[in-house]
Amino acid sequence: MTKNPISIEALETLDAIDRRGSFAKAAEELNKATSAVSYAIQKLEEQLDIALFQRQGRRSVLTPAGQLLLVEGREILQTTARLANQAMELATGWEPRINIGLESLFPYPVFFSEMEKFLANHPNIEIDVCECTLNGGWEALEYDRVDLLVGVPGPVPAHKGYRVVPVAPNDLALVISSGHEMAQVISNPDRVNNHFDSLRKVITHDTSVIDVAKSAGLSSEGKNFYVQNIDQKVEAIKAGIGIGHLPRARIQGLLDTGQLTELKTASGASENFIAWKSNNKGKALQRLIKQLLGALEQ
Repeated sequence: MTKNPISIEALETLDAIDRRGSFAKAAEELNKATSAVSYAIQKLEEQLDIALFQRQGRRSVLTPAGQLLLVEGREILQTTARLANQAMELATGWEPRINIGLESLFPYPVFFSEMEKFLANHPNIEIDVCECTLNGGWEALEYDRVDLLVGVPGPVPAHKGYRVVPVAPNDLALVISSGHEMAQVISNPDRVNNHFDSLRKVITHDTSVIDVAKSAGLSSEGKNFYVQNIDQKVEAIKAGIGIGHLPRARIQGLLDTGQLTELKTASGASENFIAWKSNNKGKALQRLIKQLLGALEQ
């Protein structure tokens, strides 16, 4: 039987070239000579009897066959990485990687401070953090895209086998740009309700892609402006596009300098949780959960 020329090393080389944009930068990442990277690709092309790259000016770009090999090859690389992780976890009980979904409204300084402490004690564990909003976090947990949710809002999905622990609610402030034409008018608490419906609302999209999505922000009828994350929401409100709820900890500096004006309304606090699947017994995950809960209860 003829040996398959598509090795893991070959796929890693192809992936590095595409991500880094050149053979030389790929060689640097792979700790190889540029000539070794070029030879590996040339050898693979000869064995497959196809061209993987073609010249466009000074650049080498993937051919359709090369694109196919790259896309399918990345799935193979991800599968082998998961297999290696699972084998290590089975042998030691300590998983080498934890995927975390961080709710966009959660206080980032608290979270990343605890991450630094955790990694100081467990330097060989890899952490992958993605931002989640509303249903997007629960969906990511259900489909195993993340192992842990931090600061995810309720309601908690029923009958999913989740372990959930309540954490302190987010302190949200309803704000408007101080330069907005209505800022002075509605800064008076007695006038907020009179003008509320006429103002454009800045709303963060749910990161859910399968389940029915919700929107993070103000749900009253009227003009809406949608953004993908909290950083975009902050900038949109600063620019005077509209009003919206933002984490007080994230914008306290903007309130102090007068760039944003807080509108006095009912509390914007929301119920939040740390959540994970009850059948996930990884030692690293359990250690991290214990540390996070200890910090958040202080």
